[in-house]
Amino acid sequence: MSISPSEQTPAPTKDAASPAPRRRATFNSLPVTGLRKLTQESVEVTFGVPEELVDDYDYLPGQYVALRADIDGREVRRSYSICAEPKPGELRVAIKKDMGGTFSTWANDELAVGDEVEVMNPQGAFTSISTKLTSMNHPQELAQEEVRKSPRAHVVAVAAGSGITPIMAIARSLLAASDHTTFDLIYANRSAMDVMFAEELGDLKDKYPSRFAVHHVLSREQRISPLLSGRIDPEKLEELLDRVIQVETVDEWFLCGPFDLVQLCRDALGQRSVSEESVRFELFTTGKPEKPSGQQGREVRADPKGQNFQITFTLDGNSGTVDTPVDAQETVLNAALRVRPDVPFACAGGVCGTCRAKVVRGNFTMEENFALEPDEVEAGYVLTCQTRPTADGLEVDYDA
Repeated sequence: MSISPSEQTPAPTKDAASPAPRRRATFNSLPVTGLRKLTQESVEVTFGVPEELVDDYDYLPGQYVALRADIDGREVRRSYSICAEPKPGELRVAIKKDMGGTFSTWANDELAVGDEVEVMNPQGAFTSISTKLTSMNHPQELAQEEVRKSPRAHVVAVAAGSGITPIMAIARSLLAASDHTTFDLIYANRSAMDVMFAEELGDLKDKYPSRFAVHHVLSREQRISPLLSGRIDPEKLEELLDRVIQVETVDEWFLCGPFDLVQLCRDALGQRSVSEESVRFELFTTGKPEKPSGQQGREVRADPKGQNFQITFTLDGNSGTVDTPVDAQETVLNAALRVRPDVPFACAGGVCGTCRAKVVRGNFTMEENFALEPDEVEAGYVLTCQTRPTADGLEVDYDA
């Protein structure tokens, strides 16, 4: 999951009942121990996790990591979903090459086994809340009798392209965790050649023939069923929900893909009275390509003769202060990065939630928000990549 308007970005959801806790975002250098081509334009990358860092890289299926590398003399960060069920000692992500994507092109064409990449510890809450699957990096617990006898759950996922990456981890884990879970996947791609994890999806179908179903929708290939051919537009989605999915039986929904598809699904489910609490979603982009993905790296200087806002922030227990010109309309993230380069962020586009902080005092505006839930906003949390002061004296706490 990459994080620029041209590359995929995870936008994790959050729920009070979610077993995925937020934690301080930190980077460690991890070795690339495996590379496997999934399609001509995508690769699965395996990172080795040393024993002393296993606890730092535990995760729940559906979470993501941010990767950081120096490419052509500049630091580039992108986020990608973890595509495998938890396994101590390794971490796997899938990276699809995007047109113009700096990081994704480098990863597909130049990254080699033995290279080291800076990897952030897992983040995000695009995780299941309808099952008892709460263990991290302890796959043996999936066989516990009380888990395997958990109540029947019907889970449905709608994914497009590389949106399959977190769904693979979620589907594998949920199906293994309970004998009573059924999983339907609607998976949209241009053609059969573009289907990531095609073999693994077939293996899941063979392993769970009565509990797992995948419905491939190809926009540029004619399939036997017209329902599975062409783009997923409002009419096709309604037909899929009517004929393929029994909406009233679904306990939890996972939506992962570009903004237009995710929003289309959310609207359709809302019209069918599906509760928002049962719908988890993750975005690639905000769907507003005319807007920049963020201001990170933008050079701004305080004007000694003009009007400035003062921003104070707390990170790792230490406070910092920076002045920002009123006319610059600078984000809190960009201002903070000028004095603390270790301020956590990944996408800088209001999508992933890595730069989350709590406003302690002051007035502000937050332009975009595709990562925070309403209860977080009510509690005073903001995405600092989208937040700008509107009066002097804005203070935020990254540690909150």
